[in-house]
Amino acid sequence: MHSANHWGGGFEINGAEGETASRSRYGEEEIDETTASSRAHRDNAALMRRLDETQQSWLLGPQDPNKKKKSNYVDLGCIVCSRKAFKWTLYSILIAFIVIGLPVVIAKTLPKKKSRPPPPDQYTNALHKSLLFFDAQKSGRLPKQNRIPWRGDSGLKDGWDESDVNNKGGLVGGYYDAGDNLKLNFPMAFSMSMLSWSVIEYSHKYKAIGEYDHIRDLIKWGTDYLLLTFNSTATTIHKIYSQVGVGGRNINGSTTGTPDDHYCWERPEDMDYPRPVQTTVSGPELGAEMAAALASASIVFSDDTLYSKKLVQGATALFRFARDAGKRTSYSRSNPDIAAFYNSSGYYDDYMWGAAWMYYATGNSTYLALATNPGVAKNAKAFRLTPDSTVLSWDNKLPAAELLLTRARIFLSPGYPYEDMLRTYHNLTQLNVCSYLRQFNVFNWTRGGMIELNHGGPQPLQYVVNAAFLASLYVDYLNATNVPGMYCGPNYISSDVILQFSKSQVDYILGANPMKMSYVVGYGNRYPRHLHHRGASIPHDNIRHSCTGGFKWRDSPNPNPNNITGAMVGGPDRWDNFHDVRTNYNYTEPTLAGNAGLVAALASLTSSGGDNIDKNTIFSAVPPLYPMAPPPPPPWKP
Repeated sequence: MHSANHWGGGFEINGAEGETASRSRYGEEEIDETTASSRAHRDNAALMRRLDETQQSWLLGPQDPNKKKKSNYVDLGCIVCSRKAFKWTLYSILIAFIVIGLPVVIAKTLPKKKSRPPPPDQYTNALHKSLLFFDAQKSGRLPKQNRIPWRGDSGLKDGWDESDVNNKGGLVGGYYDAGDNLKLNFPMAFSMSMLSWSVIEYSHKYKAIGEYDHIRDLIKWGTDYLLLTFNSTATTIHKIYSQVGVGGRNINGSTTGTPDDHYCWERPEDMDYPRPVQTTVSGPELGAEMAAALASASIVFSDDTLYSKKLVQGATALFRFARDAGKRTSYSRSNPDIAAFYNSSGYYDDYMWGAAWMYYATGNSTYLALATNPGVAKNAKAFRLTPDSTVLSWDNKLPAAELLLTRARIFLSPGYPYEDMLRTYHNLTQLNVCSYLRQFNVFNWTRGGMIELNHGGPQPLQYVVNAAFLASLYVDYLNATNVPGMYCGPNYISSDVILQFSKSQVDYILGANPMKMSYVVGYGNRYPRHLHHRGASIPHDNIRHSCTGGFKWRDSPNPNPNNITGAMVGGPDRWDNFHDVRTNYNYTEPTLAGNAGLVAALASLTSSGGDNIDKNTIFSAVPPLYPMAPPPPPPWKP
């Protein structure tokens, strides 16, 4: 089948040879003439030509056994190499694996040893100590892990004589305000707000130095107490227990003092005198500040849903109390037991401050609308631009509120209808920071380099640390948005200049001053030893000293037997002089509010954990904002 030749020509390549082969295969020896003729015409030279190696490889027959053996080569496909080179290459790879690879594999499988962190800077060291001051100021039944060995349970009967059924737990807990044994809601709430603000902005720094859980415990100790001072389960409240204990009362004007928290010199554990409770039924600044404390703390404890909601619920009731039109008389008016210590000069700054925190804690834009209300800002004296308006304190929250609201503009840009006032607050914040810089001569400075924010008055350091914190935090806001500085009028001021102001003031407090003394107890080699502080000045010897029996310790020239580590004292005078005398409280008494500002400033300045802020956590409860379009312009009239 298929015998046809479709390509032309014969089927045989050499027909005669094929025929001969066929005949030979059957034993036939004859060679015809045609075969002989074909042999005569063969090209013998072509038949004798030697084949090259490639051509030989085409042959299927056996090779010449007498042919000389070639060198040993290994064909790897893309390259050909000698067997000797190939073996040395394998040996080299094996040796390299043993010398290099095997140790690497072993090192990877072994447990990793953590590298040593860089040594803490001076701000970190001071921050560790400054937090201990709050442990030393605790009132109530102390936890088992109490960090202060010379402190014990105290004030366990505070508030038990009150008849209010909503105050079943009494008023046990909280913090003593200063060197006395008073518990005052207004400065205590401000202190908790400042601590919470620092944690919200710098939680990563607290975690890096191992103080995150500690400061959260300190904040909760304060907020738990504040929740006891009003009916925190109600939506509307009518009173707040604003103070436990009194000071400075006399009997019929005589020189014999009435036993109270100022006259008596007793350790908190030994108190045996009456501690009356002050009740506030009208207090816009108190309600707004307490609301700010609980609202800011609710962000700190956002991982604890139940507690965070409890704080928000309490803050909402407090702010409603503060805004009640019938309760807008200052909480300290006509009450000498309050006005003698923390007299309020106004409450619209507290409205701005409290409303800003309520907005961040709840996301309710009505709070932002209140905080940006031009009437509220005007009554808070935001537009007067006086030096005093730029100084943050327990009484003046205006510069802090302006910075807190500036944060919303920088990172949220809510737009209309808030943009105009937020831009104004942004400009005012920059003016506040500009006023702190020495080159603009807004405030006097001591020769040693301390800014006199309270015009040379006593206890200046509490104002200094607050200004240092605000300036440092604003620098972090600028850095977070890649803005290198700001303008003070026509003068461009870089962020480094602002940050240097903050560092210089904190450095002054830590020892870079003419006295070569640290004003934080326990920090450095030289610090105050005669603090105006009852608990620190009386030995922890299990001996109870009476109200007047403690006078010998108050008037003793000897150093305090108990160092209240981390306490920042009132500070030096306008001539950089400091008198380490126990009876002179203007120099040697620490306060809760002042030390809260110190903690915040140190947290902002420490390099531990990185030089940045947490941009987003504060906005966790704020829903996405879609700026409203401004109203259309009025129709054109010819």
